[in-house]
Amino acid sequence: MNAAASPSPWPDTAASLQEAIRRRAEEIYIRGGKIPGHDLENWAQAEQEIQQESAQPVRRHAIVVRVKGTQYVGEYTPSSSGDYHPGEFTPGSPVPVVFQGEKMFVKRPNGKILETTLVPGDRKDLG
Repeated sequence: MNAAASPSPWPDTAASLQEAIRRRAEEIYIRGGKIPGHDLENWAQAEQEIQQESAQPVRRHAIVVRVKGTQYVGEYTPSSSGDYHPGEFTPGSPVPVVFQGEKMFVKRPNGKILETTLVPGDRKDLG
């Protein structure tokens, strides 16, 4: 069972970075009461916020299970996980799993169900 890191969802080209900063500067202008004459300050604040946010790693949460020799990765959000914490399952212990479309439902030791979304391309036949 692993938590995996993902690439940042923030702008990755100069044009998209400029657009993100422009949108944020507009938000700052609106939140500030639409007071004219603060364009440079709004832009500088927006630029700083976007750069700080894009520097923070995005943490993804996932559970990895093996079913009949195939490894599946299911992503979940902590807010909807019902207080699931990695380490609830001991390595090699049986894990009741149900698949429905793109979803994987894992029965936890406490009887609660952890709903995950299967990560495309992360299924591995371990044969």
